[in-house]
Amino acid sequence: MHHTESYNRHDEWYNTHFPSESAKTVFYERAMATGKDNIAYWLQKLFFNCIDPLLTKKKQSWLTIGDGYGFDAQYILSSGNIVLATDLNTDFLNIALKRGIIDACAAENAEKLTQEYNSFDFVLCKESYHHFPRPYAAMYEMIRVAKHGVIVIEPQDPVIKMPLLLMLSNLLNRNAHFLNKLWNNRFSFEPVGNFVYKVSEREFEKLAAGLGLPLIGFKKINPNYWFKGADLVSTERYSKKFFFIRLKKFILDVLVRIKTMPSQVLATVIFKQLPDECTITLLKENGYHLVYIPQNPYLD
Repeated sequence: MHHTESYNRHDEWYNTHFPSESAKTVFYERAMATGKDNIAYWLQKLFFNCIDPLLTKKKQSWLTIGDGYGFDAQYILSSGNIVLATDLNTDFLNIALKRGIIDACAAENAEKLTQEYNSFDFVLCKESYHHFPRPYAAMYEMIRVAKHGVIVIEPQDPVIKMPLLLMLSNLLNRNAHFLNKLWNNRFSFEPVGNFVYKVSEREFEKLAAGLGLPLIGFKKINPNYWFKGADLVSTERYSKKFFFIRLKKFILDVLVRIKTMPSQVLATVIFKQLPDECTITLLKENGYHLVYIPQNPYLD
């Protein structure tokens, strides 16, 4: 089946690009040697800051999905919480385990997680959802094993947030060839075989309403400025490269704020139960917009 082939190709990706244990070890050595004062780390922090409001309570249990190198789990561990790092392939994760980057790992397919219901306080899926051949199957599984909520951080589908593009899409719907030229990433596929799935606020609202979940939080960020060698470019105050990245990000942040453009990435927290007031306050202070889902009037 198509989704099985896609997952098999994903499973092989790491060993295709890093064929030996020594090659994987060198990858970690380079990551640790470059430290935190570089553009690559600065960009990753923009992602990680989205989960900070949920990390204030210590000893909570987390599950990371598609955490190929273990860096998502590493960040959660640094906050004093407990985390199981998972990916289809654990060759990298086992090395991260040996080097003390993570505490635990497991091979997991997001569509059929082996954990029991409500096994973890939170589940984090960062920059992996768009790789899944059947993302909704994975989403239901993540919600199943989470006790409090699921966090998905993914590129945002711009169409719903751009009325002009939506209008053109509707007008040109019968001329698919011309529409695909105008909107050249309408159907994007990765070499491993999956469609590149982008998310939207509306689809998560519908998901929560359909499952009877009470609350969703959305945060808009613009972190997509990675380039090869970003880990070698300093974030010092007078770095020219860093200055122009910050300038581009500032302009886009302003355009998003005045609702002229959609953000590059959407961070979404789907809660299975209402959080306490302290967490709600922290989410708002962190830049989250909260959407309370009304109860279905036809169900008790």
